[in-house]
Amino acid sequence: MATGNPEGSGRRATLVLASLLAVGLVHAAPSWAQELHVDRDAPRSVVFLSSATLDEFEGTTDRIDGFVLLDGGGVRPTEDLAGSRLYFEVDLASLDTGISLRNRHMRDNYLETDQYPYATFDAEVDRIAAQEGAGYRVRATGNFTVHGVTRERTLDCVASPDAEGYRVRCGFPVRLEDHQIEIPRIMFMKLAPEVRLELDFRVAPAG
Repeated sequence: MATGNPEGSGRRATLVLASLLAVGLVHAAPSWAQELHVDRDAPRSVVFLSSATLDEFEGTTDRIDGFVLLDGGGVRPTEDLAGSRLYFEVDLASLDTGISLRNRHMRDNYLETDQYPYATFDAEVDRIAAQEGAGYRVRATGNFTVHGVTRERTLDCVASPDAEGYRVRCGFPVRLEDHQIEIPRIMFMKLAPEVRLELDFRVAPAG
């Protein structure tokens, strides 16, 4: 039930980055910056979990795309990350709850994906800390947008070395009322006031 052109969407992050640069939302990356993109050839998953009274279900998709721009030092423990940014987006129209009727109501009546097709996070990377064992804990602060409503969020993700890039895992709660999403009361679909998002994907050096 996903929308869009899967063959063309592999270049979407690059096109989004070019568009943001064109309108001045991000500064042009210097030649020494490290640029990482979501690896669309690697496993990816976005899961939202709703645990309402007497009803728990998940919505899942693998349609996540985006990029990270880091200063010249790349991924290493630091808080000196001026100019470092990230942008990720999830195709909400592709979420699958396992029941086609529930999918349609969620898409058409609550998320209104015809008008608001993506959830996005556009942020500045402000801290990278060493994680116990292998990997890093990355903190980013910026604009999280769902259903056309933007809220400032600070998110923490774990980035673990994986092949030439990193496996990234994040988890955080989202209150539906914060994004003006109506909570349905119909029998076959009971959303909790707060859902949890879990993201698991890989990023690899651009090019």
